[in-house]
Amino acid sequence: MSKIKPSKGAPYARILGVGGYRPVRVVPNEVILEKIDSSDEWIRSRSGIATRHWANDEETVAAMSIEASGKAIADAGISAEQVGAVIVSTVSHFSQTPAVATEIADKLGTDKAAAFDISAGCAGFGYGLTLAKGMVVEGSAEYVLVIGVERLSDLTDLEDRATAFLFGDGAGAVVVGPSQEPHIGPTVWGSEGDKAGTIKQTVPWDRFRTGDLSTLPLDSEGNVKFPAITQEGQAVFRWAVFEMAKVAQQALDAAGITPDDLDVFIPHQANMRIIDSMVKTLKLPEHVTVARDVETTGNTSAASIPLAMERLLATGEAKSGDTALVIGFGAGLVYAATVVTLP
Repeated sequence: MSKIKPSKGAPYARILGVGGYRPVRVVPNEVILEKIDSSDEWIRSRSGIATRHWANDEETVAAMSIEASGKAIADAGISAEQVGAVIVSTVSHFSQTPAVATEIADKLGTDKAAAFDISAGCAGFGYGLTLAKGMVVEGSAEYVLVIGVERLSDLTDLEDRATAFLFGDGAGAVVVGPSQEPHIGPTVWGSEGDKAGTIKQTVPWDRFRTGDLSTLPLDSEGNVKFPAITQEGQAVFRWAVFEMAKVAQQALDAAGITPDDLDVFIPHQANMRIIDSMVKTLKLPEHVTVARDVETTGNTSAASIPLAMERLLATGEAKSGDTALVIGFGAGLVYAATVVTLP
């Protein structure tokens, strides 16, 4: 018989507060067109994106996260000292160690909160939310801060016609805490590593150690290109539309609800065509509010779901207590879907 005492966590967990931060600079498609042979009409028809936000030198991954987190903590009605863990999902924090989560936890004023980063691409928010739920229920933290943050402008090849217009910067955060009722459903998540090559970094960091320029991509002026995100657009589109609609339905089934029970649908803001196709495949009723933040924010990877959630609540398109289906999917290929009650 085990001598270990059982954990004393909460019966359930829920999202208690949400916050977002979008960089000051708004970048219209006209700026993107300075480097690629395309048109505003083509970009809008392919992606639905009209503008995106790009960070300045002061708007670092940590700085944006702190701004979004402060709003989420205030929205949850708790103090930073009550946060027991900080989870940051990002692929654009360029210091391998230490985790940026530790800096964020300190500057927010937490009381020595556990802090770590995860790398799960555009599904990162869903991964972090699942971990946070487990912590609250298990009892290792009463309140957990989950942050999705990206500076994807640093990883964008502005000469790549397939991706130059897609990416934006920003941070979204939520506070997960105890609940007497289930407000975060079971997570349906997984990975398909055999498709990892469809979304990837152009070259690994260690290629820069050799000093041999012949192994590195060059821009139109002969300069070495910084590593960027590249993807096989059609393959990713087909996977997202057909396979992720199945995962979304599995999340509904796991939560014990049907599309008719939904109030809100918040998919990863990858592409408007993907969003619209998923709505059609899932046969969502007209009363379901669909997040389409991608039009003005672009694809912000791990930040896209909490940013879209924050905007829907701020504009009144969604309200506290609404039942929402959230699903993230991207590089890996990884995915995570669950049903939540909005804070």
